[in-house]
Amino acid sequence: MAVGAVLAVLAGVGTASASALPPEPTASKAPVSHSVAGPENAAASGARPASGSSPSAGTGYKYGSYWRVVTPDVVLRNTVTDPDGGTVNLTFEVWTTDSSGKPKDKVKLTDTNPYGVEVSPYVASGKTAQVPIEYGRLKPGITYTFHTNAYDGSLYETDWSPWANFRIEPYVSFPAPQASSSIDPVAQKIIEFTRTDPGPALPTLRKDGTILKAPAQKRTCGVPDAQGHKLCIELNPPSKTAVTPPRASAPGGPAADLVDWCYGKPSGKNYMNRTEACLKNIGGGTLIFTDTDPDKPALGTAAFTIEQRLKAYPKKGDSGSDFAEFDQQIMLEPTHIDPVLKGVHMRWNPGTSCTNCTTTKTKWTDGANNPAGDAYWTVVTDGRPYDDRWGTIQTRWSGTGKETIDLDWSITATVDAGGNPATADFGTSGIHAVRELAPRCDNIRKGIAPGCVLPFFKPTFTVDTNLYPAAGAYYWLMQQKMPYHEGSVRWDSLLSYLGTDTTVKNSKGDPWTSNDSRTKVCGSWTAPPLDPSVGSVDCDEYAMASTHESGGFPGGRNQVTSGDQCAQLLTDKVRDGAADFGLFADTRKATNGPTGKEPCGRAAVPSEQNRKAFTGYPDPPWRMLDNDEFFVSNPGFEHCTSVHTTCVWRKA
Repeated sequence: MAVGAVLAVLAGVGTASASALPPEPTASKAPVSHSVAGPENAAASGARPASGSSPSAGTGYKYGSYWRVVTPDVVLRNTVTDPDGGTVNLTFEVWTTDSSGKPKDKVKLTDTNPYGVEVSPYVASGKTAQVPIEYGRLKPGITYTFHTNAYDGSLYETDWSPWANFRIEPYVSFPAPQASSSIDPVAQKIIEFTRTDPGPALPTLRKDGTILKAPAQKRTCGVPDAQGHKLCIELNPPSKTAVTPPRASAPGGPAADLVDWCYGKPSGKNYMNRTEACLKNIGGGTLIFTDTDPDKPALGTAAFTIEQRLKAYPKKGDSGSDFAEFDQQIMLEPTHIDPVLKGVHMRWNPGTSCTNCTTTKTKWTDGANNPAGDAYWTVVTDGRPYDDRWGTIQTRWSGTGKETIDLDWSITATVDAGGNPATADFGTSGIHAVRELAPRCDNIRKGIAPGCVLPFFKPTFTVDTNLYPAAGAYYWLMQQKMPYHEGSVRWDSLLSYLGTDTTVKNSKGDPWTSNDSRTKVCGSWTAPPLDPSVGSVDCDEYAMASTHESGGFPGGRNQVTSGDQCAQLLTDKVRDGAADFGLFADTRKATNGPTGKEPCGRAAVPSEQNRKAFTGYPDPPWRMLDNDEFFVSNPGFEHCTSVHTTCVWRKA
């Protein structure tokens, strides 16, 4: 009889207190008055078997003094040896612990014997014996301890194995869905970005703001006129130490501003979202009026602040026109004009490379959006500030399919005092590999009129972890554990949208859909046993079936032949009498739970949360096409930085 069973008999069937433990058995005879594992044969020859010295529990991760079991389906293990080389089994006994970690109350693991202990199958000497514990016998959040006793078919071990403590702990814990939430799943943050082609007069910057490429030609000049006068223009990016002018702190911008949030942004950087761009890193333009003698000082100068805007309209009608449209704008504001120049005129030269576009002429207004004719200033001598000028053009697209439209910009200056025009190049919408400022227009999206966006901006869909905490917990955990962390803002790892314009085909020759991917991952899945409080559950896959990173997407880097190859997880109750739930390993396919190397996830998630967590995904308004990239944020869990301890939900 195993030691655990003997103790149950000697201390009384049912729960026994630790203080009632009998004396340890002697080395000469095993306590076998009741034999659970088999009868003791005291006359048998040979040596007694022995349990290993390092019993373990669960999925093989020890955290400090206890084994962290991340599944409600607990498996207990220990090695066992028989000096005679025979086969051996182990009897497992589990106790709760007191505040000091000592055994307190014995736990009934089974109803198949009166002692509540589990007995393993026979294994070869030197191998590991293990027993699965019936679901529900052990509760999450409680520290248990267990030990083992060996039996070789004739003789019992006379000593206990060492105790081993363990706890059932979820990867993530969370409450039932909240009654309401203030999370806006589609709200976007304006990002800063650097331009890949700012033109020859401005530096190309890295993401951190350091210079990648110095300006090739800061100053450009017109040819001298008949009097030998020459006009030059020079661009200078804003100083990194420059103080933001007081107007930038104003709550709103001028009525003429095409991008209403841009005016208050600090100078020296560029900003954008999915439909708007704010270029505040062009800096200042300086006009230099000289004669042909290079040794003489300039006859006069003028200085301007220069900014640009870009606005795309996601569907026709948003702009007030009946076409897919994007608009461009320049803001010019003189800060100084020397009297010798008499007057200054600026012409904006926006270029558009588009096969299906029509572009209006530049319309100039003042800051209050009053018509201004053109960008012309005479010299102010009474100290008044110069008026700004806002030039706007509208580009309307009437094509089919999709088109990404390259842009370029420059300004040409003239002064009334003479000289020939001088032109400054502001660069383009970006090198071909990036095209950060190139609008894309399409009529592919069904259910929405043709429109335009800036696809360089990668939107973030925010899962409402107040309303759908189980789904958000699962997505967050997969983002941490998957090799490429797909969708994670923290890891700067993007998902690629599976659009209706994909060229990948299914077996019927139709475009591949999310249903095709979902069938591959979840087609063979069955629901695990769960606490009734969880309710009905569905198979939820990550990365989502609507992405190229889904395990079901053919040819993707995460492709699997079966969802069994994905990390298996489930939602279950954490504590009795409390509305607390957790995300655990589902060990039906992988005994030790996820390894962190799985390319995808498959989880039992409450049906309503699985079906609603992404129902608000705005793929038509964002004009998401095939391979467009995006992030997924799970705000209730993103304060956690490790999966080695339970991440506890916070209301966002």
